[in-house]
Amino acid sequence: MGAIVVGKTNGLSNLERRVGPVFSVVFTTAIYLSIGPGLGIPRAGSVPFEMAIAPYVPETLNLNIVRFVYTLVFFTIALLICLKPNKLVERVGKFLTPTLLLMILFMFVRIVMMDKNIAAPSGDYLKAPVTKGFLAGYETMDAVAALNFGFVIAQAIKRFGVEDENEVTRYEIKAGLLAGSVLFLVYAMLASIGMIGSQKFAGAENGAQVLSGSIKLVLGDFGLVLLAFIFTLACLTTCVGLITSGGEYFEKLFNRKLSYRAWVYIWTLFSFVMANFGLNKLLAFSVPLLQIIYPVALVLIVMGISHKYLNYSKVSYVSSAIVAVGLPLVEVLDKTFNVNFGFVTNLVKSLALYEEGLAWLLPTIFVLVLTSLVVKVVESFIEVDKIRQKY
Repeated sequence: MGAIVVGKTNGLSNLERRVGPVFSVVFTTAIYLSIGPGLGIPRAGSVPFEMAIAPYVPETLNLNIVRFVYTLVFFTIALLICLKPNKLVERVGKFLTPTLLLMILFMFVRIVMMDKNIAAPSGDYLKAPVTKGFLAGYETMDAVAALNFGFVIAQAIKRFGVEDENEVTRYEIKAGLLAGSVLFLVYAMLASIGMIGSQKFAGAENGAQVLSGSIKLVLGDFGLVLLAFIFTLACLTTCVGLITSGGEYFEKLFNRKLSYRAWVYIWTLFSFVMANFGLNKLLAFSVPLLQIIYPVALVLIVMGISHKYLNYSKVSYVSSAIVAVGLPLVEVLDKTFNVNFGFVTNLVKSLALYEEGLAWLLPTIFVLVLTSLVVKVVESFIEVDKIRQKY
């Protein structure tokens, strides 16, 4: 949906301008920084190492040096791909992504054949599985990434010689539907793997441990090598998309004072450094930021995709965005930084789904429906008044 709505509005900035020009610049920049060098790219560079390589590095080797070498090679490959965006579809679309999908499918087929030891759900997955799953989805950054990648997809389509905006939109809708469907299947396979091995690996700290344990059971050491390649390819393709979209956006934002290539070098170098030295501290600030920008991103996607049918007013966009940003902001400041605004914080705490982290959801829906109805009523009165004046 994120890719489709960016295609239908001919760019993320055009979607956000329905709220206002200042919001468009601030929110777009916040998205690019948070899922770019502020969190997404450094995390993508370090996660495959931490999950698939670090646990098996011999104690005789210095872990920091091994991480440095790994991330150096990783970001060098990402840099070389990003420096030639005209080759992006060929390198990522024709080779890297299909290879990744085939490896995930092979892993799934082997693991799904092993003995199934399914544990009973526990914790939040027992009490509120849908809410827990929904909030866990924030960490994938898929929705905000889709808003960025939509721009990359549009640029890639135009490089094939497609100039007509309607045609670009049509192809982008197809790309969004295909990407969403494939991503759904990938998550379904990963979820099934987690379920199958849940009893065997009870007490595992995260899904990656379940995944690595499962694949080691069915494929031995080769499975660990395969998993390392899967993690690396998955994160590499993500990094390429993030660096490319960020470079093109900031080149345009600063009126081409720095070239696309310069921004690619800056983003890659900064992300390389953070992947080695500052990721944990960065996460402490970036994750709360994600919790603030994610709800409004979801709201904009839903409103953008349904705008053609409901024709939302400027008032609806502005009011919904204020609620979808304001309530998560108060919630994050209270839960993460213990900042209390007295009556305002207490009011937000009293809202439904506050403890679940979704205090913004019902008020945003209410404001959207209310403003839409009020605007329709006002417009109908104005129309009647014009008819009366005419006759």
